[in-house]
This record gives sequence, C-alpha cells and structure tokens, in this order.
Amino acid sequence: MHMTSRSFIGGGIGRERGAALVVALMATMLLSALGLALILTTTTETKITGNYTYGQEAMYAADAAIERTVQDVLTVPDWNNMLSGAQRSAFVDGAASGNRTLPNGSVINLGEATNMINCGKLTTCSTTEMNTTTEDRPWGLNNPRYQLFAYGPSNEFIETGTTNSPFYVIVWVADDPADSDDDPTQDGNNAANKGSGVVLLRAEAWGGRGAHRVIEVTLTRTDSTEIERGYTGQRGQDEQNRRARKAAVQTPGGALTRNELTIQ
Repeated sequence: MHMTSRSFIGGGIGRERGAALVVALMATMLLSALGLALILTTTTETKITGNYTYGQEAMYAADAAIERTVQDVLTVPDWNNMLSGAQRSAFVDGAASGNRTLPNGSVINLGEATNMINCGKLTTCSTTEMNTTTEDRPWGLNNPRYQLFAYGPSNEFIETGTTNSPFYVIVWVADDPADSDDDPTQDGNNAANKGSGVVLLRAEAWGGRGAHRVIEVTLTRTDSTEIERGYTGQRGQDEQNRRARKAAVQTPGGALTRNELTIQ
C-alpha cells in the first residue's frame, strides 16, 4: 500500500505539470496573436496616412502645374497654336513623346497618356474614335482633343531648384466642348459661339505609392490681353467674386498671386 500511494502522488504531480505547460503555450499563442494584430494595425494605419499624404501632395502638385502653365498661356497670342500642338509651354523636359521615369520608379509614356484621355486606349486614336459619343465624352464632333502643353518633374517648377516635390506632372490643353464649330482643333471665333475664347487645361500628377490626381480648369479670354481662370472645384470666395465681376485673374507680365484658403 505504501508503494502504491507514492506512485499515485507522483502521477498527480506529472499531470499538473502537463496542464501548466498547456496553459503557458496557450497564453503565449494569445499574446503573440495580440502582438501580431497590433503590428498589422499600426502598419496599416501608417500606410493609410502615407497614402493620404501622397494623395494630397499630388493634388497640390497638379494645382501648381496649372498655376505654372497659366503664365505661359498668357504669352500665346493665338490659342489655335496650342490647340494644334504647334506651341507648348516653356515647362517641358524634352520631346513631346517617349517614356518618362516617375520618382517611384514606374514609367509613363506621354503618347499613351494622351491617348487614354482622348479615346480611352493606349494606342493611337483615330479621328472617328475621338469623335465618338461616349458617357465621358458626350459632345461628338466637339469632343476635346487634348494636346500636350507642359510636362516635367514638379521640383523643376522654378529655376532655383529649391522645390522638393517627388512628382511628375503633365498638363494638356484642348478646345472647350461648348464650342459649337465642330472643329476641336480651332477655337471658335464667332461671338455667338459660347465656346469662343475658352480652352481647357487638364493637369495630372503622379507620385509615390500610386498617388495620382487630376485637376481640370477652364480659361476664358476676357479681352485681347487678359484671361479669366475658373476651376471645376471650389477655389475660394475671392476668386469667385472676381469671376462674377468678369475681372481678369491675371494680366501679362505680372506675377501670379496666391489665394490662401481658410476654414471660412
């Protein structure tokens, strides 16, 4: 009986040790899962914040490209030269064709990017395809035919090289679809034509983490030397007031002013 009793006690201790090992393993697995979830959550939040930051910077880069390009539009006496592709901005980084390497290492082809907004494909657009009425381009013969006007790295906006912006921007110009002359390569010269003296600017910016933003702008010539600028989005009450008065936003030879947007 004495030997049996000792054997029974020893077996109980072994079972308790086994149960403790199982509990320890389960606790370790639980803590590991919690730690992994915390790491994933932190990583995801960091990526979301980074993507939002890049997206906002891309929008500002596209907006800055418009501001930079407007200066050159002011120097073009005949807008038909822009619409035909014969005259471009001074802000270019080479020939209006070929590949450009973006700051994130990806490549964009200028011709393919132009074809995508003109007819929705990478290959060359035919006249029939550009005149086809679609949901995105419902104006038929008056569909805009975008021409490359300005393109280059956004950190080359100013000659001092002090801009730190890792984005590549392209600005296209096209005839306003309200122009009823059925010729998107020429600006209408009929005073009764609502699209006369009006062109479109489309700016796109690409950057890190797939950031890509687009801004479209209409430019209206108010007289022989001045233009009026109108963004498709809200641009601040001051500019809206000037547009209502039909006043020029900018005159040739003057520096572009900056509007500070506030919460109000």
